[in-house]
Amino acid sequence: MADSQAAAVSSSTLKIDTVSISETAETASAMAVTSVAAAIAAAARTGSEARVSKAALAAKLLSLSGVFAVRKPKGPTSAELLNRLKEKLLAEAEMPSPEWTKRKKQTLKIGHGGTLDSAAQGVLVVGIGRGTKMLTSMLSGSKRYIAIGELGKATDTLDSTGKVTEEKPYDKITQEHIEGILQKFTGNIMQVPPLYSALKKDGQRLSTLMKRGEVVEAKPARPVTVYSISLQKFQPPFFTLDVECGGGFYIRSLVSDIGRELSSCASVLELTRTKQGPFTLEEHALPEDKWTIDDIAQCLEHCSSLLPAELALKKSKPEGSHEQVLSCEYITLNETKGEDDGIKTL
Repeated sequence: MADSQAAAVSSSTLKIDTVSISETAETASAMAVTSVAAAIAAAARTGSEARVSKAALAAKLLSLSGVFAVRKPKGPTSAELLNRLKEKLLAEAEMPSPEWTKRKKQTLKIGHGGTLDSAAQGVLVVGIGRGTKMLTSMLSGSKRYIAIGELGKATDTLDSTGKVTEEKPYDKITQEHIEGILQKFTGNIMQVPPLYSALKKDGQRLSTLMKRGEVVEAKPARPVTVYSISLQKFQPPFFTLDVECGGGFYIRSLVSDIGRELSSCASVLELTRTKQGPFTLEEHALPEDKWTIDDIAQCLEHCSSLLPAELALKKSKPEGSHEQVLSCEYITLNETKGEDDGIKTL
């Protein structure tokens, strides 16, 4: 009898446990389904928010308009650096993306004014949006350079990237000799541009013709302006100049002419542009790690106060209902200036 009752209790307990386990499993399964659904919904929201965020970034990028400055390192040409800047901005906004390729796109205009040689570094002024129309005005403003020249060595490019064409003694040259001739290169003077330059002959750059080995005649001397020039350091054979000049001026020609005036020869070893117009290297030039849409937007807002009132950008007119295709085409706006004064837009 006792065994029978124990078996009944055991059987009852087993049924209860089975029901409990079944209910627990169903609850866990329901919770898992709910959790997965919540995760999917969260992912969908995140994806939707990401798409909205990228669309907002793209819209913000295309709304940027004005002039700012970037810090150019040695190595890349000014055009290559501008390409790098453009690519970083487009990548950040994920343009072009599938959403953009389904329809026509607005034009992203970006350009630079005042080319720096590939071996040079410093301030490079950039225009974006309607700011590209302001670049020409930047060319007529003053520029400031720190140039390190090397006495006793001349090259075909007038800087350290070229082939040595002449060597002369310099041991008799003193600091006083250099300071004594600088006045000759101050004010409104005439200057012969370098053969290796962006100036053109029959539609081709002189530098391109020179690299092909073609005979190129020097361009005639032209009027340029030097506002100030001073000798900062002299440690033979090297001398350091601080030069403020106007548009169309070549530091390479200046250093070469100084060497010749000293009955020797000279070429540029290093060149840094420290100022262009109101933009200075230390205060305004964005390093590459700051080439983001938000950083440039903040920079444009800050830099707008540096520009003359007549260059202030007017509010843009509403765009038409149609949108233009994203353009990355080179457009040369100014072919008559020297290589320090070219304008390129992308």
